[in-house]
Amino acid sequence: MVSIHFEDPFSVPIELRDPVRRLRGRLASPVTILTSGQERPAGITVSSFVVVEGEEARAAALVGPGSVFVEAAEETGGFVAHVLGADEANLADVFAGLRPSPGGMFASVEVEQTRWGPRIARLENWAGCRTEELRPLGDQLLLVGVIESLEVGDLTDPLVYFRGRYRRLKP
Repeated sequence: MVSIHFEDPFSVPIELRDPVRRLRGRLASPVTILTSGQERPAGITVSSFVVVEGEEARAAALVGPGSVFVEAAEETGGFVAHVLGADEANLADVFAGLRPSPGGMFASVEVEQTRWGPRIARLENWAGCRTEELRPLGDQLLLVGVIESLEVGDLTDPLVYFRGRYRRLKP
């Protein structure tokens, strides 16, 4: 794996690993990119994303505190959630800060500006969300947004995160 770090910043010897984090690592999760911001776009890769059905559908994710993405979501009151296919692992690494992207994370992608933030044009599955809540939950922040617009394309081979690595559902 190509990385902008000399060593894996998430690598911790097994005897020092948090058992709760290890349990979470045994749950296969969708890989998503959240974007926000107008003049200063920001994005982040997350694998803690869920969609909540209801009269007003919602999207929720756990994000790290203090990120530029969190500042943008607070400032603009919205975000775009993109669901990634298995062929988008490199893009996920760019938005996770693990792969270099000269000119910034948005330099290599075409975006359409929406009222919720930048939408990555090549990704068919996305939701535009109005930020409803952003509050501490454990060591993370719980971000909840009301889904105001969405597009669902054909996705038969999603990118998933399992035990610290991207995986495919198909062999």
